[in-house]
Amino acid sequence: MPPALSDEERDLAEATRKFVRKEVAPVAQQMDREDRFPKEVFRRLGEHGFLAPTIPTEYGGLGLSYRAQAIILEEIARASPALALSVGAHSNLFADNLARNGSDAQRARFLPKIASGEEIGALALTEPDAGSDAVSIRTRAERKGDHYVLSGTKQFITNGPVANVTFVYAKTDPEKAARGISAFLVRTDTAGFSVAKSLDKMGMRGSPTGELAFQDVRVPVDQRVGEENDGVRIMMSGLNVERAVLAAIPVGILVECLERSVAYAREREQFGHKIGAFQLIQAKLANMYTELTASRLLMEQALEEVRVDPRRRKESAAALTFASEASTRAALEAIQIHGGYGYMRDLPLERLARDAKLLEIGAGTSEIRRQIVAHELLGEDFDVHRAAGPRA
Repeated sequence: MPPALSDEERDLAEATRKFVRKEVAPVAQQMDREDRFPKEVFRRLGEHGFLAPTIPTEYGGLGLSYRAQAIILEEIARASPALALSVGAHSNLFADNLARNGSDAQRARFLPKIASGEEIGALALTEPDAGSDAVSIRTRAERKGDHYVLSGTKQFITNGPVANVTFVYAKTDPEKAARGISAFLVRTDTAGFSVAKSLDKMGMRGSPTGELAFQDVRVPVDQRVGEENDGVRIMMSGLNVERAVLAAIPVGILVECLERSVAYAREREQFGHKIGAFQLIQAKLANMYTELTASRLLMEQALEEVRVDPRRRKESAAALTFASEASTRAALEAIQIHGGYGYMRDLPLERLARDAKLLEIGAGTSEIRRQIVAHELLGEDFDVHRAAGPRA
């Protein structure tokens, strides 16, 4: 549990933990093996308020902080990082993004059903040729009277195959490059929208990921979020908040791996001794604890920074980079501590290792996040993306 929790945050953590033990843990292995998204569990998360912690209460949310959102994700991730990822995409990438940037009418129309879990949200940014270089997207939105016509393809979209509404970025003025991007709310039952493919992943199975196609999709002007060509500002602030909040998922993996490894080291005997008495095992546990503590502190700092200003990049990039890489190491070390048992699918450790790896890739790869940190330390003159033109 994070240090110095308020009474409200402690109650939230305990309530989430109880829900996860009862509702999520029993289905986590099945989710992974069958790559099945548990819509019924997702809906019950909404009924308990866990899908909209930062959304204002007038729209069905809890009206709490990013720290509260991180508390929820950490607890879910201990049992199922995959479900935590889908919850994060729904509650942060879509819902919080809309709450911060949408109009009153848009918030009133879309957020209540998102908060309750009646509908599922997704963020559609990445494209087949626009991953780390997010502002090079090619999806086009051309205004025609009171509508825009969207055409293009989005790739690797979390919740894409099951979403009811997507937060889509498209070029409205390609000649302006990054300064010609706009954001839109697109319902998936709109003519011309389709899920081109559901993707089969190494890990995070049960969190549906898809390729989305937009073929002359007509979107009313009142479903544009913010002003035309203001999408890059929305995009970049959203990425910073996303990284800070999603750092809670690798923190949850670290907690689970450490607790399981400590318990096993206390019980397992070899050569007449508990394996916890062996110095090499002790070193692994000490390293896991140290990296968990460091990850949590970096996450706490990042959450505070984006609370003050969502445009701050360095802290959230550093937090997710360190925590994600530490969670991969911890999961592999937990397997090693458990030996042959750890390698079996009866335990969740091999699943946690597969799930952890995605966190080094999504929300900007570790390499891109390190560039973000370095560029802020060195200044804009050392940012090759800025040097190449106005690309945010």
